[in-house]
Amino acid sequence: MIKPDIKWPALLCGLALGASSLFAQDSAALLNALIKKGILTDDEARQIKADIVKDEAKKDVATSGGKYLDKLILSGRFQIQFNELDTDIKGTSTDPAFTEHFFLRRIYFGAKAVMGNGWSGNLNYDFAGTTFDAAFVQWKQSDQFVLDIGFRKVPIGLEEWYTSSGNLRAIERSPATRFFVEGNNGRRLGAGSYRTGLFLGGKNPSGLFYNVAVTNPERDESGAGVISSGNTANNNVSYWGNLGFSGNAGEGTLTLSGSIGVLPHQGGKTVGLGDDLTVYNAFVEYARSPFDLQLEYFGSNNDHGVSAATDSKSWAWSIQPAYRVGDIEYVGRYTYVDSDGRGLNTGDLVRSSPSGGTMDKLSELYLGINYYIRGNDVKWQVGYILGQSKDTVTGGSGNADVNGIRSQMQVNF
Repeated sequence: MIKPDIKWPALLCGLALGASSLFAQDSAALLNALIKKGILTDDEARQIKADIVKDEAKKDVATSGGKYLDKLILSGRFQIQFNELDTDIKGTSTDPAFTEHFFLRRIYFGAKAVMGNGWSGNLNYDFAGTTFDAAFVQWKQSDQFVLDIGFRKVPIGLEEWYTSSGNLRAIERSPATRFFVEGNNGRRLGAGSYRTGLFLGGKNPSGLFYNVAVTNPERDESGAGVISSGNTANNNVSYWGNLGFSGNAGEGTLTLSGSIGVLPHQGGKTVGLGDDLTVYNAFVEYARSPFDLQLEYFGSNNDHGVSAATDSKSWAWSIQPAYRVGDIEYVGRYTYVDSDGRGLNTGDLVRSSPSGGTMDKLSELYLGINYYIRGNDVKWQVGYILGQSKDTVTGGSGNADVNGIRSQMQVNF
């Protein structure tokens, strides 16, 4: 009888000798023999067989067979949403039509070609939005020196840059994030997210990390945007910098980060007229199972951000605690945005909500539950949203209230 403490080494030897031929033909015979000898239990055999099938499936990908292609990695993300949101504008007899709809939020498909010696090509495309999420060449000299050339997100924002859309606990990014990084429409700043350029970053063993970038100033992830050679509104570059720390803190983990973005000629109500924009971001996240806490702040200096005679210093913050019990996680998030006279709209910042007119400030409360069916790879989320925009940009009174539910189903691979 083989002793229990050596059954796994014995099994590994058997696998090494027979994996290339025997398992490919009939793994069941070997597994059954190991069960009869008492080396494996039925449950262990079933798990090993499942792993073999999974490993074999990973190999069923044909490539061009390029001389230097070491490995091709495929990935994807499916997110299907339902939103039911209503906007009530104070002092009006007719409110905008409410939202009640199912839709495809993201349908990502990605590929990474590993070429050896630290070189790789990375592509991620969203078929739902018909937009690029990433398209860059990378050279990784070491963990301390990683160079990306192409299209990706600039290093600013906890929810926008540091957190993948597949890991968002509150389904959508906060109104604070959306005001600062979504495309400039005369209200939002468009100062973050996707850009084409040069990106350099790294992290040392102590947990300190850095990121710098020189990019095009505009955000445009469409097909036409990524191939554009520029125009009078964006024929210059923007500069980005980030410094942070991520590591153990007592019995938990702590992440701290500070970022700055300098965007010449991207300020004002209309970009390209010589008005500059500078944005700032700081965030902290502390996690100690089963608890997680995130805090984030944005600030800005926007030349002529209100009018040709008035600058603006829009700012915003958010706080998000989460508590997980088994496969269930409870999430709350509060956000506050002050446009400093520039103006904002519920339709801009609470995604999929009807417009509540242009106001100066906005707050949002989100309360939700996440069910991790198969970890983060198969996940269902649902939450209640209560938002309010208030005060006109001219200093008058007014408000618009948004409330309703948002739900999302996700598969990630």
